Amino acid sequence: MAKTRIPSKTQIELWARAAGRCEYRGCNHDLVGDLIAGREDGTFGFIAHIVADSPDGPRGDAIRSPQLARDIKNLMLLCATHHKGVDVDYLASHPETVLLAMKAEHEDRIAIVAGIDEDRASYVIRFAASIGTNSALVDTRSIFMAMPPDRHPAEGKTIDLELSGCDYQDHEEAYWTFQRDNLRRLFARKVKERIEQGEVRHLSVFALAPQPLLIELGCLLGDIVPTTVHQRHREPPTWRWQAAQPAITFRTTDPGERPGGTVALKLALSATMNDERIQAALGADVAIWSLTADTPHNDILRRPEDLSAFKTQLRQLLNRIKAVHGEGAIINVFPALPNSAAIEVGRVWMPKADLPMVIYDQNRTAGGFIRIMEIRP
Repeated sequence: MAKTRIPSKTQIELWARAAGRCEYRGCNHDLVGDLIAGREDGTFGFIAHIVADSPDGPRGDAIRSPQLARDIKNLMLLCATHHKGVDVDYLASHPETVLLAMKAEHEDRIAIVAGIDEDRASYVIRFAASIGTNSALVDTRSIFMAMPPDRHPAEGKTIDLELSGCDYQDHEEAYWTFQRDNLRRLFARKVKERIEQGEVRHLSVFALAPQPLLIELGCLLGDIVPTTVHQRHREPPTWRWQAAQPAITFRTTDPGERPGGTVALKLALSATMNDERIQAALGADVAIWSLTADTPHNDILRRPEDLSAFKTQLRQLLNRIKAVHGEGAIINVFPALPNSAAIEVGRVWMPKADLPMVIYDQNRTAGGFIRIMEIRP
């Protein structure tokens, strides 16, 4: 138990820097309500010493304990559970360095979020649909944590374009008709109307769904309002971009000057895609264009700069395909892409300038690629 009385100004400063929340990593429990209520049995915040204020206390030191007893750099705001945990129950697992790191992480995050101005507010679209037999859930808290420092949520809830409990499977034609119509209706009501009314000036998109539906979402978004598309990473499991990763080396190939005939566009970043699989769907004489990466894998897209580079490469490729095959061609698209890149395929496509697209999807039940939907002006 601390013996030192902390000055009122120091207490107020700590509560402010912590935003009234427990500073233990992963907790973030709101402590203000219980403090105001004044409940004797309430789990209100404890101002805890990192280095104890007495040499015989947790992490105590004969010289440093009296020096740091009232120093705000040595104080943490903790809930009752974690106050007891760091000082009693799990003392050995909480040395000074660990607690200092927790304090810095929490207070730095609060400073960043509180310092974001109104112009950085963004409305969050959350889109999830079933993938095969698995439900794709998008956690709201992890979404909001991924937005700073560039953006912050404009409101405390997401704009949900979800369809849960669908009994159709993705190898059934009715699944795609139902999901696509549902997505269009929800987008028109929940997003487009608010944009037209001038309420929404920026969007942040977080989506986990089959790739044809992600491309459809991208088409709906287009360039009607500035939009940031986020990517869910597998390792570590987060929506935060991983800036320290190496850049992706993109590769484009074309079939040469072959006007006329069937046109295919292979977009393979998440996995290797052999041309034989496309030929099985469209015939051996298909003209195959491609945008791929040196080492495709399912967690390849880590940096926003790579997503921008992908969009630039795709835009150039669509222009080249149209120049070679002419206005009457249709592009058959075979995607194996990260979710964010699939959305950007739809956003890059321009209905008044680009060729119509037919989107295919790999389906194990059907034994190969199946034709899913057409995208036309």
